[in-house]
Amino acid sequence: MKLRQLFLAALCCALLPAQTPDADAMKAAIQAAQSAGDNAWMLVSAALVLMMTGPGLALFYGGLVRRKNVLNIMVQSFAMQAVITVLWAVIGYSLAFGEACPYMGGFQYIFLNGVGTAPNGDYAATIPQLTFMVYQMMFAIITPALITGAYAERVKFTAMLLFSVLWTLIVYIPLAHMIWGKGGLLNAYLGGKIPVFDFAGGTVVHISSGVSALVCALYLGKRVGYPDQTRPHSLVLCFIGACMLWVGWFGFNAGSALAASGLASSAFVNTHLASATGAIGWAVAEWYRNGRPSVLGIVSGSVAGLATITQSSGFVQPQAAMLIGLTAGIVCYYMVAKVKDKFGYDDSLDAFGVHGVGGTMGCLFTGVFATNKINDALKVNGVPAPLGWVDGNSGQIFNQAIGAAIGIGLAIVGTYLILKLCDILVGLRVEQHQEISGLDVSLHGEEGYNLES
Repeated sequence: MKLRQLFLAALCCALLPAQTPDADAMKAAIQAAQSAGDNAWMLVSAALVLMMTGPGLALFYGGLVRRKNVLNIMVQSFAMQAVITVLWAVIGYSLAFGEACPYMGGFQYIFLNGVGTAPNGDYAATIPQLTFMVYQMMFAIITPALITGAYAERVKFTAMLLFSVLWTLIVYIPLAHMIWGKGGLLNAYLGGKIPVFDFAGGTVVHISSGVSALVCALYLGKRVGYPDQTRPHSLVLCFIGACMLWVGWFGFNAGSALAASGLASSAFVNTHLASATGAIGWAVAEWYRNGRPSVLGIVSGSVAGLATITQSSGFVQPQAAMLIGLTAGIVCYYMVAKVKDKFGYDDSLDAFGVHGVGGTMGCLFTGVFATNKINDALKVNGVPAPLGWVDGNSGQIFNQAIGAAIGIGLAIVGTYLILKLCDILVGLRVEQHQEISGLDVSLHGEEGYNLES
């Protein structure tokens, strides 16, 4: 027996490493593994958000316009991927996430100077700053692309490009800095005077783009033939695009945890639940009003649920997410089906009715349902702080309302001034004969479909 024990002891000594790693080495190895996992998730999330613009939004919007304008609306999304990418790298990232004042960032990251593979601990401690930069770039790309749905089928391509660049600089970037940038006026975590919770862009993306879309629709007026001659040409394309948006939104919301963490899982689940209940809410409301649900209605309800849960996706429990999505589907349906019809504005693809209204509701819902049971990153003396009304902090609803009001105000004033400037410089609207013949041919000299077939 003793010989057997001696043999086993000798065998164990032979197999064990000569030197056990010290605590510092093991800690470094664990941190490296965490960083690698987080970085992989964030790069995938960035790709998912880019997929939301093209092909997701391009197909969704492409199916909703008439056949003679399908290439024009799709290339607008593609153009954002090119133009806003360069703008963001040159100056946009620095103005949004640099540190200067409560309303705008500085110039320390101009041309991505100093943005490398080391983390920026102010924003994300475990991923390279380059990864954080490119992830935020995808948000900047899709936001002006959402607005194209409001002025579809009647705007010059040059005017669209100029408007999108100016809008990103004047509306999107200041709002992104105020809510997400260090020292921003509304940043709840990095020194803001008015703490507003916006996990993934409900105010920065959806309120800003949706309200700006309404301003564009009112400024430009109705399309020729609206509403009788402006029916969608392909609900199949629209359906495919909506499915891609649903999938891509996981990168949008769950990626905003900035780590492969439990918080990302929470945002992922909340996003999925809100999208599902949003589709159900819209379908039920439409079924009740019209006697049948439409395919366009069901997929629009899904997008409404996604837009509305964006702000609160990393702050609320699943039960609240389902309620938020259901409410979004019903309310956004009535905004599109009744309110737009009553006031007669031509928001071509319902960017305001879905994103503007949904984003505003989501901002306020965050003040009600945000809880430190889900997100405990905000601490007072090391103790998780109460977030929303369900935690006993009813004042957060007021803070959220202030954030929404600032987003709405900036969108209205900024968008109107930009439209006036673009109108003076290049003119906004195409000639009537160009609109009638279609923008694919008149602006691009190409046909997405052979209209004579």
